[in-house]
Amino acid sequence: MAVSLWRAVVGGPSTGEDASGGVDFWNNPERSGWLNKQGEYIKTWRRRWFVLKQGKLFWFKDSVVTRASVPRGIIPVASCLTVKGAEDVLNRQFAFELSTSRDTMYFIADSEKEKEEWINSIGRSIVQHSRSVVTDHEVLDYDSRPPTQSQNS
Repeated sequence: MAVSLWRAVVGGPSTGEDASGGVDFWNNPERSGWLNKQGEYIKTWRRRWFVLKQGKLFWFKDSVVTRASVPRGIIPVASCLTVKGAEDVLNRQFAFELSTSRDTMYFIADSEKEKEEWINSIGRSIVQHSRSVVTDHEVLDYDSRPPTQSQNS
């Protein structure tokens, strides 16, 4: 079974600092805004607030991000190879994809302008933060954990 970009994380970090990888995501992000993200196991679309800062793409359930906020997931952009439009793949307007050597994640922006701005921002970050050795296990996605019994109720 291939290692997944959306690797499920059994336990979450105990503090926001542990989750952030040392990045002050709550202060002056390079880019932030709402995107719809497709889940790995349950292929539903979830609206999340994304923050791009210092080579990491964080996402949250809420747009109010503070020092105490804990990201729902983190993608180190250095592990990404491409970011490009994906309307033809998903048959949805304003869609784009972010790919590693093993997997592809899909997002939908609210407009063509937003989509292009995200693609450009993430693309710049990939170039700035890329390195020769990449590991998928650095991706943390707390949204992709299989639902618990209490979440199904």
